[in-house]
Amino acid sequence: AACGRNHTLALTESGSVFAFGENKMGQLGLGNQTDAVPSPTQIMYNGQPITKLACGAEFSMIMDCKGNLYSFGCPEYGQLGHNSDGKFIARAQRIEYDCELVPRRVAIFIEKTKDGQILPVPNVVVRDVACGANHTLVLDSQKRVFSWGFGGYGRLGHAEQKDEMVPRLVKLFDFPGRGAAQIYAGYTCSFAVSETGGLFFWGATNTSRESTMYPKAVQDLCGWKIRSLACGKSSIIVAADESTISWGPSPTFGEL
Repeated sequence: AACGRNHTLALTESGSVFAFGENKMGQLGLGNQTDAVPSPTQIMYNGQPITKLACGAEFSMIMDCKGNLYSFGCPEYGQLGHNSDGKFIARAQRIEYDCELVPRRVAIFIEKTKDGQILPVPNVVVRDVACGANHTLVLDSQKRVFSWGFGGYGRLGHAEQKDEMVPRLVKLFDFPGRGAAQIYAGYTCSFAVSETGGLFFWGATNTSRESTMYPKAVQDLCGWKIRSLACGKSSIIVAADESTISWGPSPTFGEL
């Protein structure tokens, strides 16, 4: 299962997806925008079996067994990856969003060169997906990391705070032997475990503190083999070697 702010997706053994909870932004993928759906309902999707789910605050991502990614819900900040933030001015000058009500494939992956050129990255086969409140990370079959959505506090890892409307390659992991093995997204931050087992962090765990604008190795965990990680809104817990280590808003590290 995966949970957003007020909605939940559940994956069955056969690769079907059921959704329930709030649906004001179409985040349940049922083809409509109702206030809420109280019981698990199958989403409108009839493609390949789904193997992975992830939810942002008011949007959802599903990945099929062939490595295709689909998104639905609120398109704010470009977080759905369809090259638009879906914003329009409705009556009485109210800002509204043109939400995706059923799963739509994320088709374009890009990289930006140093001189600002935008190049397509072809044949991306998605292996994992992780969502923060308003951003998404993807790990592909070549151990590359892509990120998009809300760029505040450097959570996308591109050394700038710009929102990204389509998946953009995070340069640090695009070198032989420097690829990523795992990805995790916190509320306003991102993590990756490199193929050599080191933990990298970018963004901000607590928005009152400084931001890390691009992936940096977490020095305090240097030499530990990271097995798993989970984040709350401002705290992180890591399973490393045979230990569990957690840290929160204060700068103290503690072992559980």
